[in-house]
Amino acid sequence: MGTSKFACEKMLNILNTNKLINYILQEVKRHEHAILLHTGSYKVPYPTHFEVLSGWNSLDLLEIEENSTLDQIDEFKEKHQGKWIFIHIAYDLKNSIEKRLTSEHQDPIEFPLMTLFVPEFVGIIKGGKSKLVQQHLTKNTITEIPIPETTLIENVNVKTAKTILTFQDDFIFEEKYTAAINQIHHHLKQGDIYEINYCLPFQGRGKIIDPAEFWWSMQRQNQAPFSALYRHKNSWLMCCSPERFMCKENDKIISQPIKGTSKRDQDPALDILLKTQLQNNKKEQAENVMIVDLVRNDLGKIAQTGSVQVGELFGAYTLKSVHQLISTVSATIKNNTTFSSILKACFPMGSMTGAPKIRAMEIIEELEFFQRGLYSGSVGYISPEGNFDFNVVIRSILYNSSSDIFLYPAGGAITANSSIEKEFEECLLKAQSMKTALASI
Repeated sequence: MGTSKFACEKMLNILNTNKLINYILQEVKRHEHAILLHTGSYKVPYPTHFEVLSGWNSLDLLEIEENSTLDQIDEFKEKHQGKWIFIHIAYDLKNSIEKRLTSEHQDPIEFPLMTLFVPEFVGIIKGGKSKLVQQHLTKNTITEIPIPETTLIENVNVKTAKTILTFQDDFIFEEKYTAAINQIHHHLKQGDIYEINYCLPFQGRGKIIDPAEFWWSMQRQNQAPFSALYRHKNSWLMCCSPERFMCKENDKIISQPIKGTSKRDQDPALDILLKTQLQNNKKEQAENVMIVDLVRNDLGKIAQTGSVQVGELFGAYTLKSVHQLISTVSATIKNNTTFSSILKACFPMGSMTGAPKIRAMEIIEELEFFQRGLYSGSVGYISPEGNFDFNVVIRSILYNSSSDIFLYPAGGAITANSSIEKEFEECLLKAQSMKTALASI
């Protein structure tokens, strides 16, 4: 009897989970400001506290533009204390944090520098159990409400409507990439930097008929732990990220930079060997530890004295298609540290810039030939308790449904030992999975 009851409860939870996800996907299509965060099935250290978290139908919204002050962020957060707040942070918020930085390129996807929005509805799946809650603009109570009936789309078919996507030739970047990496090697020899993350703007044109269902199909395949479907008007993010930027719980904050990637193999013995080789690879370790040192320095600006710790160095974790080296750096933050102060200390994340961070970002602006926009930025949330969790926007497709331009940038860390040919091949490899997904529409 006990087993039968447990099986029935489990089946009910699965049905309710599918019901809520399908309902959320429909709501994302209907609203100009909406988000769906999904943790997949691959666990990383310090896991998230939910499987799905989503919000839609904005009650209040704040957009940070180029000349905005970051104090507005704290005012908005204080105004909506006790509510769920969802946030995106574009890479070029760096210019508001460090005034000597600039951006000359245009972002064709047209995300604002930063947006904070308070949704009326929040969908949560936690521990296999689903619930839908309603927030109210003028009071702090959050009310649980029934999940409406909706048509199940569990087996998403993104080919329901015909479309033609055209892709820019990947190899048109090879000459520019070679010239840029040669310049970077010069900076490395001069001692200006000792690591930099250089990226390429793989792109194309065409109408993605249903971005929400396309992302869900992509995430079901990837099961990425920090994935996000995010919409801001005509700008869409379809993200299958494996990387956490930073997470706060009470007075503890952690950052988990990824540096070091290896392909997987279908042969279990060879797959284990590849993972072991990654963990012991001196080049990958060197890249990882450089960024760990940078993160330690960033967290030190907001941490209580002596509280910055490296909980794990070179942890090897297995995701759907790759093995990754993930390190964990934590700190206890000082009392009364504001959210904007944390951003000023830590954003952008070191794994997407290089070190020293400010000089690396200047060189990135000089040598890259696109504006990153939301790529290598972050999306995440602040909970009613004031805790938060943010990802690193990589392994992503960014799409403007007005212009029908889409980007799927990719890059990698460049050090003194980097080979131009191998690094370019790695960029192509990282971009290929997203290109393949798009080509299958």
